[in-house]
Amino acid sequence: MEVRMPAVAGQFYEADPIKLKKSIEECFLHPLGPQKTPPAPRSDEEVIGLVSPHAGYMYSGPIAAHGYYYVSSIPTPELVIVMGPNHWGLGSGVATVAEGVWHTPLGALEVSSEDAKELAKVSGIVDFSIESHRREHSIEVQLPFLQYVFNSQFKILPISMLFQDKETSTEVGHALAKIVRGRRCVIVASSDLTHYESHKQASSKDADFIKAILALDTSKLYNVLQRLNVSACGYGPIAALITAVNDLSLKKAELLKYATSGDVTGDKSAVVGYASIKFSKG
Repeated sequence: MEVRMPAVAGQFYEADPIKLKKSIEECFLHPLGPQKTPPAPRSDEEVIGLVSPHAGYMYSGPIAAHGYYYVSSIPTPELVIVMGPNHWGLGSGVATVAEGVWHTPLGALEVSSEDAKELAKVSGIVDFSIESHRREHSIEVQLPFLQYVFNSQFKILPISMLFQDKETSTEVGHALAKIVRGRRCVIVASSDLTHYESHKQASSKDADFIKAILALDTSKLYNVLQRLNVSACGYGPIAALITAVNDLSLKKAELLKYATSGDVTGDKSAVVGYASIKFSKG
């Protein structure tokens, strides 16, 4: 069985489990966070979609906490799918893993081998590649938040996307909808937004990009991406999520929180944008 050890523990988040739990709690209570800790009031949602940032917790953790506070409103899901961009360019164009256990400082999470194989079968474009995941942080940084909310009583399906064109992303999204229909699942698209522009420029570009997400319109998303040259790193996972939630009739999209790294550090000369967005039946 393949065992994946943390690649960015001690860098993007605390490596010590006690310190990690404390830092996650601080994200929830941060002035830019929801300022309350899970669980949220219970809901009867079956499938929940979430766009969540993946920078270091000191930068994007409070924004991510908004989404995970919302996610905590449902009972522990059967499956959590986490899609992220492939920053390293290693492995396959779109990749999951056939089996294995992923470790974080908060414990081990089992890959849903059955769902991984079904995704590869249904989509026809998803490969198995541990190399796509071994060094990648975009999926990994979501896992401790999920473990904080649900302990480790769920299985994961990690999907790394090097290819993020519209056709690839929509094919992945359609396949995901088929896999999760009728089950209690969470689907996370991991992405930061505009990179290394002024706070004013980033906020303006990201506002148009977020409007396209909230409209559940992948064509508009790619149009804004190209027209404004938005440097969001996980636009493919976001497009796949939009496709899946449309197939599942999750027609309510809501921006929970937007901020930039400049809101955290005070330096607004060159920032990264972060958004937490939820998708539900309403």
